[in-house]
Amino acid sequence: MIPLRQRNAIRQRVHFRIRQKMRGTTERPRLNVYRSLNHIYAQIVDDVKGETLLSASTLSAKIKTGGNVAAAKEVGKLVAEKAIEKGIKQVVFDRGGYLYHGRVKALADAARAAGLEF
Repeated sequence: MIPLRQRNAIRQRVHFRIRQKMRGTTERPRLNVYRSLNHIYAQIVDDVKGETLLSASTLSAKIKTGGNVAAAKEVGKLVAEKAIEKGIKQVVFDRGGYLYHGRVKALADAARAAGLEF
């Protein structure tokens, strides 16, 4: 088993490689995901202007537990609703170096079901 510190360093290298190829524009911003042991966070970022347009997390939502798939679905639904209110319908999905599995996949599927296109 890889130690946690080394695993995070590997994830950061993968995320850096992903970010070299992907940019969020004003027309199609980037949906970024960060997952910790206890919570999951999602931001929609315009990389051209260098600003975060909106964010949602298990801390901001009224969710009792944040480290499970159900909470990730709630955050995905919440971020999609906020984005549609702001007029954002299409995004680029940035998985943050994590595998597209579990909580990250649940968040993405919930955001798609709530109306975001990526």
